[in-house]
Amino acid sequence: MTVWRLFWTKSTAISSNSKPSQRFSLNPNSTFSQFTSHFRQFSTSFLVTKIPKKFRKKRKKKESPRTKLVQTQPNINPHFENILFRDTHFRFLTKTKEFLSKQPHHVLPLDDAGKLHQQLGFPRGRKVVRSLQRHPSIFEIYRHNDGKMWIGFTDLMEQLLDEEGKVMNEMESDRVSVVRKLLMMSKDKRIALSKIYHNRLLFGIPEDFRDRIRKYEDYFKVVVEEDGKRVIELVNWDPTLAVSALEKEYMVDEDKVKKAFKFPIKHGKALNLDEGDERKLNLLYTLPLVSPYSDGSKLDLWTVEAEKFRVGLIHEFLSLTLEKRAYIHNIVEFKEEFCLTKHTYQMLLKQPRTFYLAGTEMNWSVFLKDAYGEDGVLLNKDPQVLFNEKLHRYADMKVVKPSSDAYET
Repeated sequence: MTVWRLFWTKSTAISSNSKPSQRFSLNPNSTFSQFTSHFRQFSTSFLVTKIPKKFRKKRKKKESPRTKLVQTQPNINPHFENILFRDTHFRFLTKTKEFLSKQPHHVLPLDDAGKLHQQLGFPRGRKVVRSLQRHPSIFEIYRHNDGKMWIGFTDLMEQLLDEEGKVMNEMESDRVSVVRKLLMMSKDKRIALSKIYHNRLLFGIPEDFRDRIRKYEDYFKVVVEEDGKRVIELVNWDPTLAVSALEKEYMVDEDKVKKAFKFPIKHGKALNLDEGDERKLNLLYTLPLVSPYSDGSKLDLWTVEAEKFRVGLIHEFLSLTLEKRAYIHNIVEFKEEFCLTKHTYQMLLKQPRTFYLAGTEMNWSVFLKDAYGEDGVLLNKDPQVLFNEKLHRYADMKVVKPSSDAYET
């Protein structure tokens, strides 16, 4: 009220002191400049021109691809999503087991282990002891003769490693066939040895496979390039291996394979097709599929035939894995060899009958749906998968261990 009184007093004083001829009137003959100059003497800075923050409409922040799930309700399959949670739970176990197995006598100084968060798979800034204590049946911490603390495997774990070695030896011929099929699907029938090594756990390939392949000179040849990179090349093409899992399934259940993929054809409404006719038209456009063992590099990149090839190739790639699934980084590693594009994510989303994409948009995993039952359990389990499940059961066992004051690293 005080502000308006001052405003009213000032305007009244000006009007009363001015001569009648000087007072402003809404005369039709008065110019616009006279109109505006009359009101310039009054300030409007005290008026509220912005909406207070508490009354502003809050905008929803765009969810980050790191946390945004690929699937939304009601399409989420909790069984597949839980498998990814299991991977996270046993991440430390898997990476530490691999790293420690390659160390002399399977031991490592505790001080050194605390600096290897990336190699061992524990969170950066956390104490490695906390992760070790989660699996007391697998890892143990002991004091060496030099007075320093070391970590190693328990006697139980050493027995399990021997058991795993036997599984690897028994399945060696199958793993050789897997590598041969990967080479046969590749563009130039050659793949960098490091790429197969990085993804060896995906296919159940042993850690020392780079030494084992020397026994198979009829199948493989290792070439050292100018930059020192070692590349494995295919020696002989085997037509009996160039049969995809889809082709084998087609012989058993033709209708099931016909419904596996969908490549709809665009048509005008003027055709007035009913649902049955539209399904037949799409089926003619979808079939025949393109074999993943054909040369995909000769296909035009954005044609339907090229997309059929890439979809079939990923299906075959997943069928060669132990658990019929793979993460994005596993697939991207072979992008050049398999003629894949950056649109693989969108391509797989268009085939929900066969593939299920779990996880987040930045770190997703693709599953072969037919390889799992309705309860999310793998239908046909490789001996290596059975061993991994056994290892996980032992890893979650809680054993009472004597406390030590040296667990402060």
